[in-house]
Amino acid sequence: MNDAATRRAAHARHKRLRLEAFADGTLPLGPQTIHLDVTNACNTDCVTCWDHSPHLQQPPSIAWKRQRVDPDVFAERLADIDGLGGLEAVIVSGMGEPFTHPAIYAMLAEVKRRGLHLTVITNLLAADPAKILELEVDCLLLGIHAASERAYLDFHPSWKPRDWQRLQATLHDFAAHGRRGDKHVHVVCQHNAHELVAMVEQAARFGAERINFKLASLGRGTEVVGLDATARAHLLAHDVPRARACAEALGVSHNLDAFALQLRTGGDETAPIDDVGCFMGQLYGRITVDGTVLFCCNTEVVVGRLDAHTRFSDLWRGPAWEAWRARMRRGAYLASCRQCGKFNQNLTWSERVRHHHGDAVWLEITGRGAPSSAGTPPDAATITAALRRLSLPVLP
Repeated sequence: MNDAATRRAAHARHKRLRLEAFADGTLPLGPQTIHLDVTNACNTDCVTCWDHSPHLQQPPSIAWKRQRVDPDVFAERLADIDGLGGLEAVIVSGMGEPFTHPAIYAMLAEVKRRGLHLTVITNLLAADPAKILELEVDCLLLGIHAASERAYLDFHPSWKPRDWQRLQATLHDFAAHGRRGDKHVHVVCQHNAHELVAMVEQAARFGAERINFKLASLGRGTEVVGLDATARAHLLAHDVPRARACAEALGVSHNLDAFALQLRTGGDETAPIDDVGCFMGQLYGRITVDGTVLFCCNTEVVVGRLDAHTRFSDLWRGPAWEAWRARMRRGAYLASCRQCGKFNQNLTWSERVRHHHGDAVWLEITGRGAPSSAGTPPDAATITAALRRLSLPVLP
């Protein structure tokens, strides 16, 4: 069995173990995915960003923006997490742009050396395309947020037409070299909501593996670029169906069903987390530049901090992480959870758990049913109502 086949077999085994463990809340493995921030610096000013937007009422300090991870610390953290077992994927990003870090390619090479799937969240403009091709980075999660120069510059006010042209040239070059694993990401706000169909066409033109849409999670002043109820309704009635039809015609994988769920939530909310549930506690962790360990990508959900005496592996099965897992399992979400940044992943695992364990266990795990050990599963009406809110079929 070759290395790729061995990894596929291991991943299938891990998936079975995790699915079984969701029913009783056990933790047989370490995280499936670890998200490692390497820098807070950024080369742009996305209007929806909570760290670098020009609309922020209280932007972070210059000292904070200058923070970055030492490459040796990065390698030590990665080795510790890999030692827990079950690690399959690494996401490298930052509260800024990871390719602004002077040692970024050495850190990416360390991930690849371990045979882990590597995703980099990037706007691409600070990157060296030749080095990305040389390292065989598995996936670039490309924050594009536009399908036209005008929308691109509106979303990134500090950039110029030449930046849009350079991005387009790099995407064309990647397509010419046969890259097919990259995903286009579009955070949707006032500046780009009209371009959904053009975004799908752009993804097809450059051979993207997938296109992901995300309703902008807004706060701290960035609310000024949000969509009102009328705009959301128009997207649901017109643009989302047109984009879905276009994607299917062009063979582009997408998350438009999840995006539609976000649009339906209303107000400042972008994710119906109460109906979907949170599964990140068994699957994911994030470490910020200063060593803060997060339960998910929500900076309010802090598990602990890494230092000379505390490793990630000490925290993974520790009391703080277990308390957060128990809280999410009860459905006791924070207000900010209704702008969930991992909504696509939570929706995927919610559907997997439901089909694997059945409706009663699924509702318990998502905080809406009596514990299965109590012998009083939710009644049929409760189950049916929950499924219809998600537009999911009622299983026989």
